[in-house]
Amino acid sequence: MSDESSMRRALALARRASEEDEVPVGALILHENQVIASAYNQREQLADPTAHAEMIAITQAASQLGTWRLLDCTLVVTLEPCPMCAGAILQSRIPKVVYGARDPKAGAVDSLYRLLNDSRLNHRCEVVSGVLSVECGMVLTEFFERKRRLGKK
Repeated sequence: MSDESSMRRALALARRASEEDEVPVGALILHENQVIASAYNQREQLADPTAHAEMIAITQAASQLGTWRLLDCTLVVTLEPCPMCAGAILQSRIPKVVYGARDPKAGAVDSLYRLLNDSRLNHRCEVVSGVLSVECGMVLTEFFERKRRLGKK
């Protein structure tokens, strides 16, 4: 499965999050080119600050594989991971991360920090950035514009 086709699937998850009034971020994890986990943000629904799409997908993938070491996996996510998610990516040993839109306010892969390629840490990831970035960014922009129009947080 190509990075672009994987990102399209992640975008569908992000749109589902938006429909459920969650910040529209979608993620999936591939193992041997098969989707083994898919998730979207659920912080509001679960009242859990850690319920980011990446965190949920990592938990699902570990359960699916029966190990916390997600070797030979690829994480595909519509938004650049935050520091919490980047930490979980490193801890789970995911070797490749593909993301869509940059996050200038909380991005921990390229924007604010470069955690996934920090030589001081014991694990580093291959990073592919900007896959369908315009589409990924638009889902977020439309969500927050709608929230502002409706006067909600």
